[in-house]
Amino acid sequence: MKPHPTVLGIDSAWTAGQPSGVALVQQRGARWRCVALAPSYLGFMERAAGTETDWSIRRFSGTEPDIPRLLEAARRLAGRPPDLVTLDMPIARTAFSGRRPADQAVSREFGGRGCAAHSPTAMRPGSLGARISQALSAAGYELATTATRFPDSRKVLEVYPHPALLSLLRRSSRIRYKVAKSRKYWPTATVSERIRNLLGEFAAIRDALGEVFEGLTLELPDPERVETLSGLKRYEDALDALVCAWVGAEYFAGRTVPLGDADAAVWCPADVVCVGDQGRRIG
Repeated sequence: MKPHPTVLGIDSAWTAGQPSGVALVQQRGARWRCVALAPSYLGFMERAAGTETDWSIRRFSGTEPDIPRLLEAARRLAGRPPDLVTLDMPIARTAFSGRRPADQAVSREFGGRGCAAHSPTAMRPGSLGARISQALSAAGYELATTATRFPDSRKVLEVYPHPALLSLLRRSSRIRYKVAKSRKYWPTATVSERIRNLLGEFAAIRDALGEVFEGLTLELPDPERVETLSGLKRYEDALDALVCAWVGAEYFAGRTVPLGDADAAVWCPADVVCVGDQGRRIG
């Protein structure tokens, strides 16, 4: 294994106008460490320049990622370029404008547990996803699919936090932590009750990740001080990015499997995948 394997996890928004969480982790000896965590691309690059993130600001801006600058920021923070980029966004080796075999495979595997894959379209992520994929390829990161063996070069993995959280939290069904879905989760609850419920799940995710990553210092707000549900989205994005990075750590440990085909695959923790694409039981 490479010295100090390093993973850059990106919870990429499917449109450029929304912020994207970014996490950087690195293995040191037997333990992994959270090197940096930010709720936006700009915040991550500011961390590399020595500016701490102010999590209390009113809004974080969404931008299209400048992949070379993002990778350079990761190199400055970790002391070496990332060996692996894990990305929560549909990507493939060839162009697509609808559901892929990878999306179908994830939905077959996890739909009964509430974690079916979202459907990509020509607009979302559309050309944005293609540009991110092309920029990572130009930077030397090969897309890992079902045809990929254990990495001997830099790779980019597509990941999906919902199935990963089943493994991380040892749950049997989808974790209810998405801010935009809170009314659907708890239709009769007040806003303040939904805020408290979401923060409870955020804390469970953060604490589980804290068992894996030393140096994780994400402080969640007091629910009494949260004025709006939208103010929680930054924490959701950051946690998703760190979950993406965790899947990368599991990949290095040989504990993930790809669902999809040679063109595109979603990498999931092996312990929650029961049946692979060919009907083969895993584990």
